[in-house]
Amino acid sequence: MASHRKPRTTRPHAPAVGVTTAALASVTLLSGQSAHAVPAQPAKPSVEEVQKKVDRLYREAGVATQEYDRAKEATDRQRRTVARMLDEAARRTEEINESRRALGAYAAAQYRAGAVGPTATLIFADSPQDYFDQTHLMDRLSEKQRTAVADYESKRAAAAKQRAGAARSLTELTAAQKRLRGSKETVQAKLAEARTLLARLTAEEKARLAELERERQAEARRKAEARAKAEAAAEAERKRQEQTRPTPDPGTPPPSGSGSSYAAKAAEALAFARAQIGKPYVWGATGPSSYDCSGLTQAAWRAAGVDLPRTTWDQVEVGDRIATGDLLPGDLVFFYDDISHVGIYIGDGKMIHAPKPGAYVREESIYYMPIYGSVRPV
Repeated sequence: MASHRKPRTTRPHAPAVGVTTAALASVTLLSGQSAHAVPAQPAKPSVEEVQKKVDRLYREAGVATQEYDRAKEATDRQRRTVARMLDEAARRTEEINESRRALGAYAAAQYRAGAVGPTATLIFADSPQDYFDQTHLMDRLSEKQRTAVADYESKRAAAAKQRAGAARSLTELTAAQKRLRGSKETVQAKLAEARTLLARLTAEEKARLAELERERQAEARRKAEARAKAEAAAEAERKRQEQTRPTPDPGTPPPSGSGSSYAAKAAEALAFARAQIGKPYVWGATGPSSYDCSGLTQAAWRAAGVDLPRTTWDQVEVGDRIATGDLLPGDLVFFYDDISHVGIYIGDGKMIHAPKPGAYVREESIYYMPIYGSVRPV
């Protein structure tokens, strides 16, 4: 008898399922590894980028330095005001005490006089004249007492006003000290960040940074030399025109504004500035061993008898604005849109200035930085 076999059931191939499962597992594993992968480190900045960032940090530190200088000036001024007002309050307190002692003496005299009435005074008087003398004395005493009371009240009111003013000045002093601390912390933070960036450079990168600085200095020198040639040409043209101009009448007074007085003062200021060359830049410093930029210009012109304000922002408001083409030795040249730097012009496109932290007072082209404007102090 023939046997009947059931046909085989066709099944999917197992290996295909295994491959698919393995693929999914691999994808899942790779995805998990990607999710927990260490993030890529940011690319190290180039030397040019470091230079730009350091320059920016120094500029920002320069702005914060001017804020510090202004806050310090306000703090010192407010401290002097408070000391003066406290001294005045102490003096007025002593005056009040003197008035109080006088009132006490009058009150004691009145008490003693009040114990004996007019009739008894007349009875116990040695003579009618003695009675009238005592009565007159008490009348005068009452008048003096009234004056003393008025004087006491006046001095007490003045002292109260003085104490209130001293309290307000103390509050202002506290606020100024807070601003001073804030500006100081900002300067220190900017300079610390710049130092950190520079410290991370390799020897090769530092050499490249120095080369970039030399290139910038060379470009500034070229501009200064071109300016010097232009000034020399202008001076030669001026002399040529003077030679061809008719001789003025001896009786005619010379034109005003010849500038000889300014030139003399400027020479004194520049002599002082030159004597400071080689001294370090220190933010907030006004000499004699170190300076910041506005501290140097302030000290230089003070040596010439001219008092300038402390900060670049205030110095730029003093005197007359001068075009770059009209600069004379002694003029102040300000830099950047935020007016955060200043130097004193010496001619031929150059200046003396206290550049930045880590540098020293030196001569340099005014074209080393973007010029904001110039001022002739007197």
